[in-house]
Amino acid sequence: MLEGGIWAEVTIAHNDVDADNYAFYVEELRPIQLSRFDFEHYREGRQEFTRDEWLDVILRSVGLEPTHLSKRLKLHCIARLTPLVEANFNFIELGPRGTGKSYFFSEFSPYSTLISGGQATKAILFYNNARQRIGLVGFWDTVAFDEVSGIKVKDPDTIQIMKDYMANGRFSRGVDVIADASMAFVGNFDLSVDQVVNSTEYDLFQPLPPQLDLAVMDRFACYVPGWEMPKNSSAYLTEHYGFITDYLAEAFHYQFSHTNRYEEVNQRLRLGQAVEGRDEKGIKKTVCAFLKILHPDSAPTDEEFEEYVVYAIECRRRIKEQMNKSKPDDEFANVHLSYFTADGQEIVVYCPESRHAVATQNPVRKELDEKPQDKISHADREPLASQQPPQTEMPPPLKPDAQHVEPQLHEQHFTILYGDIGYSYESILGPYLYGAKEITVEDPYIRLPHQIQNFVRFCETIVKIPTVKRIHLLTGYDDKTQLADLKNRLVEKQQSLLEFDEILDIRCNPNMHDREIRLDNGWVIKIGRGLDFYQRPHSRFEIGTHDLSLRKCLETKVDIFRV
Repeated sequence: MLEGGIWAEVTIAHNDVDADNYAFYVEELRPIQLSRFDFEHYREGRQEFTRDEWLDVILRSVGLEPTHLSKRLKLHCIARLTPLVEANFNFIELGPRGTGKSYFFSEFSPYSTLISGGQATKAILFYNNARQRIGLVGFWDTVAFDEVSGIKVKDPDTIQIMKDYMANGRFSRGVDVIADASMAFVGNFDLSVDQVVNSTEYDLFQPLPPQLDLAVMDRFACYVPGWEMPKNSSAYLTEHYGFITDYLAEAFHYQFSHTNRYEEVNQRLRLGQAVEGRDEKGIKKTVCAFLKILHPDSAPTDEEFEEYVVYAIECRRRIKEQMNKSKPDDEFANVHLSYFTADGQEIVVYCPESRHAVATQNPVRKELDEKPQDKISHADREPLASQQPPQTEMPPPLKPDAQHVEPQLHEQHFTILYGDIGYSYESILGPYLYGAKEITVEDPYIRLPHQIQNFVRFCETIVKIPTVKRIHLLTGYDDKTQLADLKNRLVEKQQSLLEFDEILDIRCNPNMHDREIRLDNGWVIKIGRGLDFYQRPHSRFEIGTHDLSLRKCLETKVDIFRV
């Protein structure tokens, strides 16, 4: 049991007998995670319940009391579990705070991981070329993004890889990778849903960052209306028995990896003509997930199956309606998704929040009436140009999320005077970094803590440039003791850069003196004092302590030229 890595509750007792060799001993050990899971036994147990009874057992297992929930709310809760049982399932839920959106991914299953905002890099998510190791999608059943509005993507390649992966569960980063992890996106929706569906300007994907464009939205299979979920309160918590969550999580994990209900759904389900390729795939995968959760032992009745189909179509229609509002043409105009009942009747499914919203059902294509940018005459442009502020000589700060247009670069030779402010690594080096893949830094004085901190700031500028993949550092040292300390600190930085798919090579030479930064795109930057041209702050609370553009400088010369 211990070799298998099984979690257990252990009671440790103190041994009061001084003559014994051991001061502590295990008094009691109670396993709380399964070492083996018997799916056939799980299926046999399911046969003792009706569908509605089993639905209540599942909800009580996650801590909710089903008698306090409507039938529709029960289906919403089951939908939250779908990424845990269906491979390569793309799920999104947006709604108010405090409704338990992220709980199912953070606490319920040990086979899911929750990323709370922050940087989403291709090295962390998909494949780290530096370490030659697959990312999170290779280790988890579900990768969930919490607070999706706060996701920051520094490299456009990350989104492109995400699109490829969401489409078919594979991607290429020098090597072809196939993985099964589902992707779930949860976030807060702060607007009035009624106003949004009746608005010509807003849609229900409003909280998503701009990088998650229509191509990403189209890959979602299920959009759960989180605004219908009640706020968490003790009134909705159950006091009745359910499965231990580890047991149910093992059942879901087994079905995620070993069962496929797609062919069964494909044979029973007939969809209408408005259902297109990704609509069909999303609807069928949602129904498959419901069957795995609620019918692991056998097929549902026609009435139950139709209930899942209606819910799945609604969740996919919600996605398509919002894309249709955002698109200036009719690419997503077939929003009236339908299915055929067992007796051949075609039923069109609607989303309850937008069924009577004209702005959603028949959006105005006003963008088509506007004058295209490339057709604006010179007379139309002139008043706008006159209102623009004068261009400064210094390029604007780099914005990694924006599309970069390379400025006209030229050689520069200038002096930074003592006490000057406004100089950062980004403002001096930034425009020359684009197109560079490798950077060589020769600076003998990256030794002391504040000098290493300057190098960390320099690296933070580098990781914002998606093309740069390797940094070569050549620095100096005084004696062996300093060399050992220096290497320990720089190795920490080396490991940190690997998480951003950047390789740091470190060499130390006690006899070096020159200072320069060489880029493999041909540019050379020579700063007389190297990276350490800032005055050290008098206290931690002084302005400029963290923002180098506000830090006072020492006098130094800067030469930027091309070789």
